[in-house]
Amino acid sequence: MESTDKGIPFSNLIIIIASGILFGLGLSVSEMVNPARVLGFLNILGPWDPTLIFVMGGALTVAVPGFQYARLMHKPVLGMSFSMPGKKDLDKKLILGAVLFGIGWGLAGICPGPSLVALNAFDGRIVLFVVALLAGLLFHDKVLSS
Repeated sequence: MESTDKGIPFSNLIIIIASGILFGLGLSVSEMVNPARVLGFLNILGPWDPTLIFVMGGALTVAVPGFQYARLMHKPVLGMSFSMPGKKDLDKKLILGAVLFGIGWGLAGICPGPSLVALNAFDGRIVLFVVALLAGLLFHDKVLSS
């Protein structure tokens, strides 16, 4: 079986790409790439839009049984072992990151995954968001991780 230069079998790479495309289509169809839709959900004092609840409910309907099933498996179907986070405690960095993420989501109405999908609209605001996102990632990697 052929593999990529990172050691990922080509068949797994096809599944990874197909999964990403399916996820992106789901974000597009549910309009989660539209900041106005997300901000409408976050606006509990004005005309509230409950759409995001249905998107989250749909995601949980698939994810919860999937995670329960995975707990019964000895190894994943397309890998040698599961990669699960070992850290289970809450610390200042995690809480601060969650707060910053929430503030950014509330201000922009979009988060990293949907912003990448929304790049296909060539909206300057989305491009600016992704540039700021990449700058924040670089800042973290170069400054905060030292």
